[in-house]
Amino acid sequence: MSYRLMALSFVLALSVSKVSNASVVAIIDSGNDFLHKDLAHKAWINPIEIADNDRDEDRNGYQDDVNGWNFAESNPVLIDYKYAYTYDADMKKFFDVQLRYMMGTMTEQDRTWIQSKVQDQEFMKRAQIFGNWMHGTHVTGIAAKNTTEAKFIGLKLIPTEVKLPGQELVSIGNKNFRAPAIETKGAKEFLIKQALKALATAQSKTFAEIGAYVHTVKADVANGSFGTPNSAITGVIGGIYKTIFKKEATEAELKGFVDYYFSVALSESKIFLTSAPNTLFVFAAGNEGLNNDIYPTSPANVQATNKIVVAATLFNKDIADFSNYGVKMVDVAAPGVGIMSQIPMNQMMAISGTSQAAPYVANVASLIKDENVNLTAEQIREVLMSTVDVKSWLKDKVRSSGIVNSARAVRAAELSRTMSLKDAIAKARNDVLDQSTPTMGGLKNFRKLDKALMKALILPMPNPLVLTK
Repeated sequence: MSYRLMALSFVLALSVSKVSNASVVAIIDSGNDFLHKDLAHKAWINPIEIADNDRDEDRNGYQDDVNGWNFAESNPVLIDYKYAYTYDADMKKFFDVQLRYMMGTMTEQDRTWIQSKVQDQEFMKRAQIFGNWMHGTHVTGIAAKNTTEAKFIGLKLIPTEVKLPGQELVSIGNKNFRAPAIETKGAKEFLIKQALKALATAQSKTFAEIGAYVHTVKADVANGSFGTPNSAITGVIGGIYKTIFKKEATEAELKGFVDYYFSVALSESKIFLTSAPNTLFVFAAGNEGLNNDIYPTSPANVQATNKIVVAATLFNKDIADFSNYGVKMVDVAAPGVGIMSQIPMNQMMAISGTSQAAPYVANVASLIKDENVNLTAEQIREVLMSTVDVKSWLKDKVRSSGIVNSARAVRAAELSRTMSLKDAIAKARNDVLDQSTPTMGGLKNFRKLDKALMKALILPMPNPLVLTK
């Protein structure tokens, strides 16, 4: 066990005590701008730590962790303002056109402009950097919306500038490879598996460290709008295979290695959730438009009772075309198209993704906890699952067949203070109507739109399967 994990286990409870009964929400993401005028007063403050004195007053192994910790770069700096250059008029227009595209209101002029942008490699590289830079702040703003008591902790997992691992993994795997040569097919396959296992194990160590921190600060909810999707690991494996075998892998060979990676990664990643058993983890389902039951993503597919996985909807009218789904692996749905929230430097922006749907649910989970502090993580999950608006078009998409109903869930939590949770949920279902479906005159069936363009427009979720540049 590392020094930091050991130190965390001995931190005094007083050093992380909560103010009153306010819920504590950990935002595990790409950084947080707690200087934003709308978020500064909602930041969790470590009551023991003194800012910027290069000391570790609470002796938890994290020096100056006043509002959280940057696990990506091992320091207390949650956001680097040097990346402000990535936001300009073109970047704003990119996301505005993205929304008009999904709403079916994009003009031909928009289409011409956006197609030129997605073919501009320099712009798309900047868009990816901007996406990572603003992501955690945008997620925090959604999770904090309309909360009066909850406090939010920044835990940076995703570096702002990243690259997927490739050749580096071969050397990582080779460290544990003791065969005298790798000339045979079996030896080469073993080397690839060693590399993938090393990657999954290294990632799980970071997850364990974050989970331990989440547990120590007694976070009631942890939002994880990130994940390693099937396509990302497939691409990584394809590159490694070509490096070692000097040829392209067949589809069957790729699938075998992908299945192996996820069997290891999902097993290793359980420590993320078991390290913080009293916390409800809210994970985004992913933005590939795939079935997570068939094409796994990590850590969303980890099996645990203290987690809930969220798909994205176009308001409460249809599932978003980009959203992953799965009646076994995805639990609920929430709005994820054109969600207005904060971004760094006191700005606001409408962004779409399951990354935006997950903090909507984390927000409701914190309101539930504030309403009844005695509810456990598993009970909060039960409230969220059992108070949804059931939709026919979600019955084969998510386990609960529905969209989270905030008012009904909070009402159930309120009632649970004086009656059984089962009775509280039943009464709340009678007390609170389904949310109304908005009338959107310009809305078209966006599933008939250009999927290639959709894939280019929807930036992927931040991926923890990365290396810093």
